[in-house]
Amino acid sequence: MEIREATTADIDTIRSIAHRSLNSTYTDFLGGETIDEAVEQWYGDSFDDELEDDHSLVLVVERDGEIVGFSQSDLVGQRYDTGRLLWLHIDPDHRGGGTGVRLLVRTRERLLGEGADHIQCLVLEDNEGGNEFYQDHGFEQAGQREVEIGDQTFTENVYVESEIGEEGWGAVDELEVDGETIYVSYGEASRGAKAPFYSAYKNEDRTEQYALLCGNCNSIDNAMDAMGRVECNVCGNRRKATRWDSSYL
Repeated sequence: MEIREATTADIDTIRSIAHRSLNSTYTDFLGGETIDEAVEQWYGDSFDDELEDDHSLVLVVERDGEIVGFSQSDLVGQRYDTGRLLWLHIDPDHRGGGTGVRLLVRTRERLLGEGADHIQCLVLEDNEGGNEFYQDHGFEQAGQREVEIGDQTFTENVYVESEIGEEGWGAVDELEVDGETIYVSYGEASRGAKAPFYSAYKNEDRTEQYALLCGNCNSIDNAMDAMGRVECNVCGNRRKATRWDSSYL
């Protein structure tokens, strides 16, 4: 799985995924004509400008070289210190297996890296699955706002990160990795050369740490030396020594 910034060459695929995703999830409260108009409005000719905007972030996720989802975010506020995740779409044929939560995690990290000091996620009030997704992955509802889709007005729920104990953000996902079931805590991340490493546990309540998950290739096959440096044996992603260890180099 690879997550990268979108380019103009991806626009047609992004438009197709948005259309398929909206039609599979939103038709209970959005008519087909409204969806068509919205996709054209958001991902039509003007979408090139969105990709070029310094305060906009569009990421795509690829599996085996095929784009299967995307996220659309922006930075707002007087100091552009609020990161907003506006849309997260996974193609209906590729949902499950942690693709959505991995894209959520990487989008959050990129927004923080671009200067955001807090993250908001927006989802239509009527989208039951979307609301559950954010609630299940470390966010809580903080308010609502109105949004125009086509010629209709809808209510969006605004989610912010939950504070869970001393560890803060509490996004935990159950994954099947290398034939084993593990519980990955995305709130416990350390920077790697290609992507972060995440703490993985044997149990859901995170009392027994088991391994580190490589965020670049989803493998737990890695090695740590005596100084705390970690290298993924599958893709070569590397984590530097911890601050405590590096003081003894």
